[in-house]
Amino acid sequence: MRTSAIPTKSGSDSASLSRSSIDATASVSPRGSFALRRSGPIASVTLDTDIQFVKGVGPARAKHFAKLGVRTVGDLIELFPYRYDVRPCSVPIDSLDEGAVATVVGTLQRMQTRGSYRKRTIQAEVVDGTGRCKVRWFNSTYLLDKLCTGQVVRLTGKIEVRGDVAALTNPRTEIVDDDEDALANEVEEHEPVYPATAQLGARQVRRIIDGVLDVALASVHDFVPAALRSRRKLPPRRTAILRCHRPTCPADVPTARARIAYDELLLFQLGVQLSRQQIVERANAKPIVTTEKADERIRRRLPFTLTVGQDRAIAEIRADLARPHPMNRLLQADVGAGKTAVAVYAALSAIANRRQVAFVAPTEILANQHRAKVEQYLKGSRVRMGYLVGSTPGTERKVMLRRLADGQIDFLIGTHALFEKHVRFADLGLVIVDEQHKFGVEQRASLRRKGDAPHVLVLTATPIPRTLAMTVFGDLDVSTIEGRLPGRQRVTTRVVAQDDRARAWAFVRKRIAAGEQAYIVYPLVEASDALPLRAAADEVKRIADTILPGCRVALLHGRMKASEKADVMKRFQAGEVQVLVATTVVEVGVDVAGATMMIVQHAERYGLSQLHQLRGRVGRGTRKSYCLLFSDGHGQAASERLSVLCETDDGFRIAEEDLRLRGPGEMLGTRQHGLPNFRVADIVNDLELLAQARDDAAAMLRSDPPLSRPEHKLLRQEVLKRHGESFNLINVA
Repeated sequence: MRTSAIPTKSGSDSASLSRSSIDATASVSPRGSFALRRSGPIASVTLDTDIQFVKGVGPARAKHFAKLGVRTVGDLIELFPYRYDVRPCSVPIDSLDEGAVATVVGTLQRMQTRGSYRKRTIQAEVVDGTGRCKVRWFNSTYLLDKLCTGQVVRLTGKIEVRGDVAALTNPRTEIVDDDEDALANEVEEHEPVYPATAQLGARQVRRIIDGVLDVALASVHDFVPAALRSRRKLPPRRTAILRCHRPTCPADVPTARARIAYDELLLFQLGVQLSRQQIVERANAKPIVTTEKADERIRRRLPFTLTVGQDRAIAEIRADLARPHPMNRLLQADVGAGKTAVAVYAALSAIANRRQVAFVAPTEILANQHRAKVEQYLKGSRVRMGYLVGSTPGTERKVMLRRLADGQIDFLIGTHALFEKHVRFADLGLVIVDEQHKFGVEQRASLRRKGDAPHVLVLTATPIPRTLAMTVFGDLDVSTIEGRLPGRQRVTTRVVAQDDRARAWAFVRKRIAAGEQAYIVYPLVEASDALPLRAAADEVKRIADTILPGCRVALLHGRMKASEKADVMKRFQAGEVQVLVATTVVEVGVDVAGATMMIVQHAERYGLSQLHQLRGRVGRGTRKSYCLLFSDGHGQAASERLSVLCETDDGFRIAEEDLRLRGPGEMLGTRQHGLPNFRVADIVNDLELLAQARDDAAAMLRSDPPLSRPEHKLLRQEVLKRHGESFNLINVA
């Protein structure tokens, strides 16, 4: 079959949600474009019915459906096709061509079965008055109760020749009803192709959905208020679901999918905005006011003058902290723009108000670096600092926790260890989370619960594209530091192909001989049989013995003990180590002024934003710095993708390109970080729909903050059902 050009995601071309191709008053037809109809309706099915109780599923198959995110009938009818194949109109048997995909309609004759029940083969002939066609079905035992001699069937498949007769093997099979004229008004049909698993085929999924769709649609209610549906020209939700599964023409699908995508985005935006609203309503935070005298004292602690961008971000943070509601702000800045200094300013503002501060980083390397930098800023001050990481010795930990609970520590810096239930603060006023996307939503919330409505500032050096800011970080106000700090060098970036490796290594040797240092980053710690990639632990000896002989080389990766990692970084920062062979454990925050070269092996394996982060580890001193991307990727696409890094050091442009090329899940690295699991909506291509949903949610909550009006009842229920737990929403009734 040829694949139609029907899109699988609702893109910007369908964002207007026109009714042009879907009749808004269409009823649910008992017949669609699918074969093998179930005999008789399925009784007592609701959207909450467990999938195992649907005919044809059962407990074993329900486990396979769970892998597709389907656990209820409601989930099942929202498991939409990812493409549509075209089934052509039928042709006479005597006109069939070998190798072509064709549809024939005829009467079954000479049916036979062979083999055991589970491996039975069904053989038959189909005749239509112009000729005969041999047919056989392998491992299709479900057909035994459906087919019999004398039935009229419609078969679609690839034409073979067996002997001198046309033949079909495992064709798409549809039984023609007795009262149906098989050839009357026949048109091409668009057959849905569904997601599948190894144990659950796409055709099985299609049959099961088709068997329950009509009765399940009766339970679908339109939760979007009528006035909004009219203003946005939305087709009915029931009709949209029906047409996603049973399109009558190609134009049905974009409009139907756009409606479903809009619903997903609207519900998510309502969840995001309700979450923000309820944080404000439920929590009365103690204001943190930064006086002009305190401002002067804090600025004197910083060894440099703040940039215009930093001052702007500080002004926004000060205004938030001074309010009687908890701040919930994201501070984003490109590599080298100085977000840590702004975070320290906020921390010292809180400490000046006699409040405690928790500063959490994703790795011990980064946490230790923050500690060293803050200690440098606060040298000679009366601020009492603490440091808590996973490797903190037990005795030291106990003393630390006791002092923290007694209010004898003002500023606690650490890693995931701060999330532990035994960590208690006397008066936590500000939570700072560095590299927010490395932590889960629940982890951020767990720190907030350690204080009485503390203010929250989350940091990221990965610029966030606008679409992600409205979704993943939609519950946060956003401050952006633009530009780079004075003195930060622009890093020259080059893609190094296989033929240029020798020249590149010669260049590295020359720079090291001149007293400079280099990172060499590998994607793996140890070699893997599954991936044909070089690994850091295996390559470190080759680098030291063959590639860069005579250089002082050390290894750094995440599996090393904390003390070993700290020792390696200390020697690298001191210049005792000239070349650091590492994994992406050095991706964020590592600051070594003498390092001027970043060599990334298998660069095609990384996202652009991650490569930009790695590049940010160099160019921190006064010497010219370089980033060499060793790529084994082939083809124009890989070359074009990496060329973006050679053309620009604008992290925002790079992030937008990364989002477009890889999608949000790959860009963020994991789905635990608050990224919604949309079935249809695509936040890369549905920007216009996302903006509409955000505006509509905001307007709705301005006029009816608790969503308590009768026209919002179903919408409120759906928001709580889908997002109540993830956003920790109370019942907004």
